[in-house]
Amino acid sequence: MALFKRRTVGKPGEWYYCLKHQTVEEGPECRAADRFGPYATREEAAHAMETAGERNLEWDTDPKWHDEPEKGKSGGADT
Repeated sequence: MALFKRRTVGKPGEWYYCLKHQTVEEGPECRAADRFGPYATREEAAHAMETAGERNLEWDTDPKWHDEPEKGKSGGADT
């Protein structure tokens, strides 16, 4: 068992968006599962949620991921 908790040290100029606290951080202050980043600027990190929303929309509407099933093959979809 470790006696001391190792703290993650970030590089100056790396910015993160903390999902838990909904704040911008310079260097990783919160655990990796609770943050987006790194970003090059504070402004990019501040817009992390909008960027994620735009990327999700692109992914959801990407025709490569919503191909019609081939006719004559069963895939669980109505043909």
